[in-house]
Amino acid sequence: MLESNTFVVREHVKFLTSTDTYDILDAASGELLGTAQEHVGGVVRLLRWFISKHIMPTRVEVREKPDDALVFTVRRGGYIFRSRVEVHDAQGVLVGYFKSKVLTISGGFTIYDNTDRHFADIKGKLFGFNYRFLTPDGKVEMGRVAKKLSAGAILKELFTSADTYAVEVSPDLTDEPMAKMLILAAALAIDMIYKEESRTVDIPGLGD
Repeated sequence: MLESNTFVVREHVKFLTSTDTYDILDAASGELLGTAQEHVGGVVRLLRWFISKHIMPTRVEVREKPDDALVFTVRRGGYIFRSRVEVHDAQGVLVGYFKSKVLTISGGFTIYDNTDRHFADIKGKLFGFNYRFLTPDGKVEMGRVAKKLSAGAILKELFTSADTYAVEVSPDLTDEPMAKMLILAAALAIDMIYKEESRTVDIPGLGD
């Protein structure tokens, strides 16, 4: 999966479920590369029908086809004012983490690597699903998320749903799978986690 630089993320239609599942496809060929599926315990699953799920813990497993091998996991504990979302590799080792920037006028959230180094900032429009991953100095674009690819071949029929979007990683990161993992995980976190938080908590900067 992490050999690719462009992905299409497509949400499954929900039916009597409070959890999310996504297909991850190769943007050029449409080949199914893997899935991202949310996993929560029985008590949390039940409470989600009565309590906003943005305040409860969640875990998202990203698995690669055809053997469903685990690639990485996105985890978040309970949320009150500021969320920390962690990315762990298939062995459970921390790769990096994200922190939302509530009550600030800067970017919507920040990405750190496993040494606490500031890896990237997110800038863009959350609700329009168009945003960029920028180096901390804001000078280099490391990747982007949008409703369509800015360049390259894309199968138009993939974009049949409002919950389908493309993730592009800079060619400069082609040989850096950990960087790709953080960018793809961040895109999933925005849709599956931060979007939920924004319904009840204002996250300034994601609309900058």
